[in-house]
Amino acid sequence: MADSAVIACPNCSQKNRVPTAAAGTPRCGNCHWPLPWIVDAGDDAFTEVAEKAPIPVVVDFWAPWCGPCRMVSQALANLAAEFAGRIKLVKVNVDTSPRLQSRFSVQSIPTLLLLERGKVRATQVGALPPHGLRAWLEQGLSSSAAR
Repeated sequence: MADSAVIACPNCSQKNRVPTAAAGTPRCGNCHWPLPWIVDAGDDAFTEVAEKAPIPVVVDFWAPWCGPCRMVSQALANLAAEFAGRIKLVKVNVDTSPRLQSRFSVQSIPTLLLLERGKVRATQVGALPPHGLRAWLEQGLSSSAAR
C-alpha cells in the first residue's frame, strides 16, 4: 500500500498528494476545495486507513476479475468526488486480503460497507446502478448522522 496518492483537484485541477490516513480530510493546497479520498487498504493497514478515519468510510470489497466490481468502481469514484470531504472510499481486493474478507463475512463481490468510527452502519451486497449506489449511500449517511 502506498502512503499517499496524487489527486487532481476537481475545482482547479491542481495536483495534490493525498495521504492514505490522516487526522483530517484532504483539501486542495491551492484552492482549499475538498478532495476525493480514494485509497487501497489490505489486511495490515485497514485499521489505520479505514477504522480510524475521521469521516464515514465506504469500503468496496472487490477483485480484478469481477465484472460487476469494475462497473461499480467508476460509480463509487464519482460518488467519492461528489461527496468529497464527507466520505472516504477504501478499496479492498479480496484476493490479497483474506483476513478482511473473513472478518466481514464477505461471500459475494462486490460488497460495500459503510463504516463510521469502525462500526458497520450499512451493507450492500451485489452491484447497483449509479442512482442505486447514491441512494444507498445517502440513506446510510442520514441514518448514521441521526445516531
